Amino acid sequence: MLIELQGLNKTYDTPAGAFAALRGIDLTIEAGEFVAVVGKSGSGKSTVLNLVGGIDRPTSGSVSVGGTPIQGMTENELAIWRGRHVGLVFQFFQLLPTLTVAENVMLPMDFCGTFAPNERRARAESLLERLGVGDQRDKLPSTLSGGQQQRVAVARALANAPALLLADEPTGNLDSRTSDAMLAIFAQLARDGQTIVMVTHEHRAIQHASRVLTLADGRLLAEHV
Repeated sequence: MLIELQGLNKTYDTPAGAFAALRGIDLTIEAGEFVAVVGKSGSGKSTVLNLVGGIDRPTSGSVSVGGTPIQGMTENELAIWRGRHVGLVFQFFQLLPTLTVAENVMLPMDFCGTFAPNERRARAESLLERLGVGDQRDKLPSTLSGGQQQRVAVARALANAPALLLADEPTGNLDSRTSDAMLAIFAQLARDGQTIVMVTHEHRAIQHASRVLTLADGRLLAEHV
């Protein structure tokens, strides 16, 4: 298995008191699965994603990715691990506006040194072609449509050939047609062997995912295959 969560709890301190975002989550995800996590706002969807990606830490329980227990890592170790093993896709793209599309995709390779400097440009262009935006490589992100920017963001997330792709509401800022196209891209990536965990509020995602997990009040309520 690629991901294993055991007895996962996450509690946040708020002005109104302790808030239990996750309560006793047990979950395994195999390599190559496309898992959609659904639920109402506040159900704990994004918290699961943040814990799996090492962006946040559990209050108790364990998170293992690729056989590595990540909750015991230091912040520096987590940053290095995340850069090499996890690709992140967000709702609002988060592309750097002063870099070209190709430079945005090269950035993770520059940070992690995963590919030789003379290989990075070609890899970025290959990923952009794969995502259908190769002709946009020398443009600034602001000149692209929302759908094109999200494709660039996915290419950037794949730059270091991560074992795991985490997507937090990746279609939340797209119209329905562009959203369907993006979900089809994720489904194709999964068929090619990429492991994907996606948080979404869109029920159309269910038809693309290989598994659907439903969260409610921090608990795993149901699972559909």
